[in-house]
Amino acid sequence: MGTLRYDTSSPPIRVDDRELAHLRIVMGTKLRRLESFMMTWHPADGDPARTCSAWIHPAIPLQFHFDAESIPKVEPAHVAELIDRVNATGDLIVTVSSG
Repeated sequence: MGTLRYDTSSPPIRVDDRELAHLRIVMGTKLRRLESFMMTWHPADGDPARTCSAWIHPAIPLQFHFDAESIPKVEPAHVAELIDRVNATGDLIVTVSSG
C-alpha cells in the first residue's frame, strides 16, 4: 500500500502499490510532455459520496512512495488504457485504497 503525495500541504493519497506503479508512468509521461490534467479520486474515508479533484501541473511537487521493496510489475495494456482515458477526458481517475 503506497502513497501519492501532491504538493507539500495536502494529505497523502493511499494507493495500492501495483496501481501506483502504473500511475507513476502515466503521470510522469504527461508531466514530461508539460501536459497538465485533472486527477480525481474518492477518498478512502468511508464516505462514498465524497470526490476530490486536483489540477496536476509540472511545477507542483509529486511523490510516489511504495511500501514494497521493489516497484511492482507494470502491465503495458493498463498503462495504455489509463493514458487513453486521460487523453480523451482530461481527467485521470485514481482508485484509492481503504487500508
